[in-house]
Amino acid sequence: MTQDNLKYLLDSLVERYNVPGFADADPVQFPRRYSDPRDIEISALLTSTIAWGRRAMILNNAERIDTLLGHEPYHFVMEGDIGRIDDSNIHRTFFGRHLRWFLRGLRLTYSRHGSLEGLAAASGATASEAPSWHLASALNDLLAEANCTAPLDGPSRCLPDKPDKSALKRFNMALRWLVRNDGIVDIGSWTALKPSQLYIPLDVHSASTSRQLGLLTRQQNDRKAVEELTATLRRFRPDDPTVYDFALFGAGEAGALAAPVR
Repeated sequence: MTQDNLKYLLDSLVERYNVPGFADADPVQFPRRYSDPRDIEISALLTSTIAWGRRAMILNNAERIDTLLGHEPYHFVMEGDIGRIDDSNIHRTFFGRHLRWFLRGLRLTYSRHGSLEGLAAASGATASEAPSWHLASALNDLLAEANCTAPLDGPSRCLPDKPDKSALKRFNMALRWLVRNDGIVDIGSWTALKPSQLYIPLDVHSASTSRQLGLLTRQQNDRKAVEELTATLRRFRPDDPTVYDFALFGAGEAGALAAPVR
């Protein structure tokens, strides 16, 4: 397939999948409920954290988190009784203790930087060639600091403990929601990062589609694979490579590449 034909195929998949109807059944619906940028980014971060597994379960459990926060994420982070969240299961291996860990870290983040976007700027992530990994490391440091008197037995389940080699699929997805503003799916409440700086949220579906199309050669779904695929997609859309995220994911989830090819 020529590069022109490949771009036409990808753009056709964008037209098919990057639509409100697809988004209505996607976890992005939760941060889209809010208008305050602080509510949006907290909801985006917490929702994306549990975005693995069956779609119906993700949506049900994201609703549960939203309810635990009283449908006011920022207010709860700053003033809510974090300790009242019990240890019951929230989503698969993510329990109440992990949510408390995250919320205490977010309280410190917002107290110190005003927002997650403020942390991105203050930490230097916005000037980094790899902003998601840079910001994830900075946020991990704050989570650990905020929980130094209440350490967890085991991984935090919030972010990878060592994000440098991770694909950071869920964190990259949250940043896509926050940075891109397509008027269709993504919210674009941030200005500190540009869409051109984003990296693809690589999961099993988008990776499979990408390898099938010859966009990705690396077999492991790790950071190197994310960097390789994003670099390839930047050839087609240097200003907005993650516009193809829903396209690759949707086609992979459907198990078919039925878009027209010129």
